[in-house]
Amino acid sequence: MGLYLNSIAPYDRYKTVSEDFYFVDKSALIEELIPALGREQRFFCIVRPRRFGKTVMANMVAAFFGKAKDSSGIFGHLAISGSSQYAKHLNQHDVIYLDCSEIPKGCCSYQHYISRLEDGISHDLLEAYPELGLDREKALWDLLSLIFEKTEQKFLFVIDEWDAPFHMPFLTDAEKQEYLLFLKSLLKGKSYAELAYMTGILPIAKYAEGSELNMFLEYDMATKIRFGEYFGFSETEVAQLHHIYQAMNPAAAISKEDLKAWYDGYCTAGGGRLYNPRSIVSALADNQLANYWTSSGAYDSIFYYLKHNIADVLDDIALMVSGERVEARMQEYAATSAELVTKDQIYSAMVIYGLLTYEDGEVFIPNKELMLKFEELLYSKQSLGYVYRFAKESSKMLKATLDGDTETMAKTLQYLHNTESPILSYNNETELSAVVNLAYLAARDKYRVEREDKAGKGFVDFIFYPYKANQDGIILELKVGRHPKEAIQQIKDKGYALRFQGKLGERPRYSGRVLAVGIGYCKETKEHSCCVEWLEGE
Repeated sequence: MGLYLNSIAPYDRYKTVSEDFYFVDKSALIEELIPALGREQRFFCIVRPRRFGKTVMANMVAAFFGKAKDSSGIFGHLAISGSSQYAKHLNQHDVIYLDCSEIPKGCCSYQHYISRLEDGISHDLLEAYPELGLDREKALWDLLSLIFEKTEQKFLFVIDEWDAPFHMPFLTDAEKQEYLLFLKSLLKGKSYAELAYMTGILPIAKYAEGSELNMFLEYDMATKIRFGEYFGFSETEVAQLHHIYQAMNPAAAISKEDLKAWYDGYCTAGGGRLYNPRSIVSALADNQLANYWTSSGAYDSIFYYLKHNIADVLDDIALMVSGERVEARMQEYAATSAELVTKDQIYSAMVIYGLLTYEDGEVFIPNKELMLKFEELLYSKQSLGYVYRFAKESSKMLKATLDGDTETMAKTLQYLHNTESPILSYNNETELSAVVNLAYLAARDKYRVEREDKAGKGFVDFIFYPYKANQDGIILELKVGRHPKEAIQQIKDKGYALRFQGKLGERPRYSGRVLAVGIGYCKETKEHSCCVEWLEGE
């Protein structure tokens, strides 16, 4: 056992995760890797945003295949134990595990960084094969080749956060190319490489425009179906975790609906939806909904694309913050950040980072956790122009609504709708709906705002579910070319307020009142009118 060769660390880390109350078994991934051992297509690169389980899965792969420790106590009750190949491969392989995000103490140069990897692996090999009389001065790949020639021994490589050096400030562009050549020399065309399992945040194409690492099969969340179920939590998995949470916590304060609103919404290429796993586990462990994922990394840098490409993306961001989807084409992420200038390039990068999600040719903000990040930007950047003004006006709109101040409501809507912007044109109901949604941007601090939600005998335009059960709920209906009182009557006639009572047999989730809000818009006069009424006996 060594620092890199058959290290005990991945086993220990995965064991710790597997013993957690909120552990989800994803070991079936291993069964998909086994057929690739020693085959031509044995190089895999998994691309996912931060906090989507990449490191947990890398540790799992190393713990299962590696000889460092008998891991039958971990895997004996997991899904992989049902595979016919389980006993044949459990702890039967020499694994070289690299965490490329780790740097030597006081590291300030590429040579210092890469020497740690090369010297460390070489040291482990010399200790493991003293009888071969290996020359310490030889290149790492030469040592591995000599071992293979003399013993036919192969090695399974697990490389976590392979692209971490590209985020290290002390590396020059030339040194980043050297790093790519290091990985190419280590893996490409090498008989001793039995399999390589690699993870990263950004695609290989982001850095390697040529053939350095073209032996890797690359799998991202937005465009590749395979492996999609192993990164992120499904609806069923979250339901199981929530059941454990309720059983463990007598003061459980989080519902499944809360988890869905905050952390769900990431679309997979296979048509599924995923929850952010780190945020789910953190929320259940803390018994508190909060912004866990976006506060864990330097994601403000991604909003560089918004702040410095205002003309291209501002209108679309306004629509997305209002709950709309925007057409986009996912593009190969092969350029440097400074060259991401088109909307499609920018949105492709943001999907890869997990700031947006992609489905059926459209991008959108997946959940409340990410929406808070966008809203934070809108509230803080006057350079965002009319969208910044929309955000500021929304607080006034919510207060006026709850106070029954229909005159201020109408004036605020008129101001927002008269704002010069190419996304907002009169007589378009979709854009009117977007204006209304932006007008109530501030409401999202206290409410979960749903569009076209099934309620009573139909679908309500907007429904505001309060995060606290004793707060008042809001139902909002739009009417173009008609009086807002007709909207109020429709809310009553179709029993929309019944939605706050929950499903049959469930305990009512809300004890507050329900405010019906009607908003009318006249195409001829281009004026807005508003009406509010507290519903009784609903």
